[in-house]
Amino acid sequence: MTTKKCLLPFLAIFLILMLMSGRKDGNAAMQQKRTIYAGIAFYNQENLFDTLHDEGKNDYDFLPSGSYYWDGYKYKCKLQNMARVLSELCTDRVKGGAAFIGLAEVENARTLEDLIAEPALASKGYKYILHEGEDKRGIDVACLYNPKMFKPRSSRLVSTRTYEQYKPGATTRGILCVSGSLFGESFHFLVNHWPSRAEGSESREFIARIVRGVVDSIQAVEPTAKIVIMGDLNDDPDNLSLIKDLRAKTSEKKITSPMDLYNPWFNTLRKKGQGTLLFDGLWNLFDQIVFTANMLGDDRSDFKFFKNEIYMPDYITTVEGKLKGAPKRTHRSGIWQNGFSDHFPTQIYLVKEM
Repeated sequence: MTTKKCLLPFLAIFLILMLMSGRKDGNAAMQQKRTIYAGIAFYNQENLFDTLHDEGKNDYDFLPSGSYYWDGYKYKCKLQNMARVLSELCTDRVKGGAAFIGLAEVENARTLEDLIAEPALASKGYKYILHEGEDKRGIDVACLYNPKMFKPRSSRLVSTRTYEQYKPGATTRGILCVSGSLFGESFHFLVNHWPSRAEGSESREFIARIVRGVVDSIQAVEPTAKIVIMGDLNDDPDNLSLIKDLRAKTSEKKITSPMDLYNPWFNTLRKKGQGTLLFDGLWNLFDQIVFTANMLGDDRSDFKFFKNEIYMPDYITTVEGKLKGAPKRTHRSGIWQNGFSDHFPTQIYLVKEM
């Protein structure tokens, strides 16, 4: 037998083994999971008013004849500035940006129409949801959503009218509740803007109990509901309204049930020393995103919490003076700064493997 004939059987076996190995590698590649990130954000718009008077609203400061001399040029600059920031939220991990963005201090639907028409947002295809409430100044909560990522099913404004019984003559913003599908998963979003610090802590504690009631009512029907509470709460993560009334846990070690609420912002403020607004030289973190504990854990067969962060690029930050490092707001001491907001936006990322 020649050498070539002796080698043929070994070559055949070698080829068969190689083919089998390739098949295994191919199957492994086919079984490899795909990682999906979803971004959720909140941003207080700091007086997103148009230049027209709305009947029944105290919007007179934001008229061309008002104290801010709010004209078309300033309004256009405001829209461009806010659209730029909103378009950048959550883009570190999601090319298309945030799937859902809660907003505070929006005057009306007209301002939102103008906002999403700005080129920075129009290219992303954002839609909005707004139910006008009873705030005397006419500033409401609202949301933007990307219909490629989030598909709303229903929305409503939970009234806070009982607040008037608690504090006669006072009104405050309602709670925007939006339910829908985030990349195929059911989610409920509650967008808030709680009473100011000037109205006392009891006012925010009262509203926190209303929000807790909404959470309880959703969970009574859907115990596995994924609920996200966001907003300018005018309180820090360790204030009574959050700890006692909303019952939001500040540590994963304190979680005892997937129906609990988890607040990841305590460490951001108290350990990292980061906040979303600066007042009298001290940081507060009023702009929070709280969620149900069923979004914690390592099982990524459904969406789980990945990380939270404050979005504060240099261009929306004051660069000098006693407010250095603070958000660059629209007006300062009554003078137009062509800025953005007196709050930094916040964002969280969720992750899922498919």
